[in-house]
Amino acid sequence: MIVVPAVDIRAGRVVRLKQGRLQDETVYGSDPVAAAQRWEAEGAARVHVVDLDAAIEGRPQPDVVGAIIEAVRIPVEVGGGLRTLENAMRYRDRGADRVIFGTAAIAAPGVVQEAVRLWPEAVAVAIDARNGQVSVAGWQEITQVSATELAVQVKAWGVARIQYTDVARDGVLVGPNTAATEQLARASGLRLTIAGGVGTLEHLARLKPLRPLGVDEVVVGRALYDERFSLADAQAAVADA
Repeated sequence: MIVVPAVDIRAGRVVRLKQGRLQDETVYGSDPVAAAQRWEAEGAARVHVVDLDAAIEGRPQPDVVGAIIEAVRIPVEVGGGLRTLENAMRYRDRGADRVIFGTAAIAAPGVVQEAVRLWPEAVAVAIDARNGQVSVAGWQEITQVSATELAVQVKAWGVARIQYTDVARDGVLVGPNTAATEQLARASGLRLTIAGGVGTLEHLARLKPLRPLGVDEVVVGRALYDERFSLADAQAAVADA
């Protein structure tokens, strides 16, 4: 299992939100490229970039995202507002290792299916949920689709990885939703990245029993930026004995 630092960008700045709410924004810097380079220097195996302007307001920041991809040597995954194949292709052409679709899995499934055909190992679907129901449009809308239902559906399309976030826990440091993560992993049989809620090293250690189920990545944001622990300590907390 690896720890993947998050670089969330809004208006060109590095920020973190609580539960996706714009009014609960904390700014951690004005240079997303420097943030990604910091995590690379500290030993990150990959970095998780989310374009919040694209996700919430439909205003992509391709130059900022592209600069991050080109500035580091480690793999970069990109999510946030990827609702057309052209947008995903733009980042793949810039060198993105993985593109993450969220809303498109509900609103434009053909886009995700075509992306999987083009890049079978480079596509993930973000399943962001409140009380088990999938949230879309930058977490501003709750659908009638359950997280488990969507996981099974995207598996049938050939998606190899899902990224699960419990929206209610994101940015509030109360611990990830391990029960829901285990349910998704067992129902789908897919590789799984978990995000949302990590606030302590003990929270990370709790994830280790999920590794045999395919949970092999955990995205961490606020806790790293608040220096609650180092990236090295986080990685040690999830490492195999």
